[in-house]
Amino acid sequence: MPFGDGMGPMDNERQRSGWSPNGPHGRLATPFDSNYTGTGQILPSRLVRIQHLPWISLWEAQLRAEKKSEHTIRAYLSSARRFATILLPKEEEVDIEEMPISEMHDRCDPNNGRLDLFVQSISNLRPATINARIAAIGHLFKYLGHRIPDWVQRPGGTRPLPRTLTKGEIERVRDSALNSENPLANPIITLLLDTGMRVSEVCALDMNNLDLADKSARIYGGKGNKDRLVLFTQRTVDSMEAWFGSRRIQIDTKNPKGENSDAVFLSTRSIRVAPRYIQKLMDSIADSANIPRSRLTPHTLRHNFATGLLERGVDLVSIQRLLGHSNIQTTRIYLDISDQTLREIYHRAQSAAIEE
Repeated sequence: MPFGDGMGPMDNERQRSGWSPNGPHGRLATPFDSNYTGTGQILPSRLVRIQHLPWISLWEAQLRAEKKSEHTIRAYLSSARRFATILLPKEEEVDIEEMPISEMHDRCDPNNGRLDLFVQSISNLRPATINARIAAIGHLFKYLGHRIPDWVQRPGGTRPLPRTLTKGEIERVRDSALNSENPLANPIITLLLDTGMRVSEVCALDMNNLDLADKSARIYGGKGNKDRLVLFTQRTVDSMEAWFGSRRIQIDTKNPKGENSDAVFLSTRSIRVAPRYIQKLMDSIADSANIPRSRLTPHTLRHNFATGLLERGVDLVSIQRLLGHSNIQTTRIYLDISDQTLREIYHRAQSAAIEE
């Protein structure tokens, strides 16, 4: 006998339990009706009790708990804000900063059209930028219990790598740094060329991280908050010790405070050097060495360090550890070497095998 409104007994049971009567029949995991849950789709159980708290502070805390770098956190938050402020037809502007998790969960519903508009808005950007923004939104969606649909395609292609400097250019850079009036030029250029450190790691380097007797330094909280050991050459040690004389004078005369007091590299204002300071220093070195400024960056010297190791026959796993890459695939992409370099490595390896 038919029930009222054309509903069968299973439909009545589904409605009483909170299951949507309009869902697909005979299919498990039919979404709950929003009249029962207060949301269009189910919040993850871990978020139910905190669904009235602001989403952005909780998500940021999650990113920090996952040891994301400060740069990654800033980029993720920026992309998420761009996404959240996109308005659908008939929507009014809202304060997304104080929006509770439950509302943000609904706002991120991949089927409401906001994701479509977001993807369209970034379609004219570089592939690497598009991938970075989709990665940010994908993390937010996963945190809120959604997922990026399959139709959202990430553009292919690898990021462009900096051209390495020639051996002649490297020599000119070293000579210019050695003869520079800035006492920081030689130790910083030497450190970047001989260790492959990231510019952020050079800026964050503290005196208590150094062990010059062991020709090494311990990097704490590098990219992805990973710690690693960095090895020095004797040339690195000599350049650092030469700088320490100037550093002691600054410490004695200007008495830097707080975290600046232990910084290895101090500017003339006796504060820890910043990445922008180092790039300006390198611009000056580039002018002196007759190299275009765009070609001399900390990342270029890091790339030179890596390809130099590969040319000398160092295995990829060792290079991965020296660069601080968590995934060897990153190292493979990073080391975009020429056919000539491959040929040299091959013949050197073959000659060694014959000699054995």
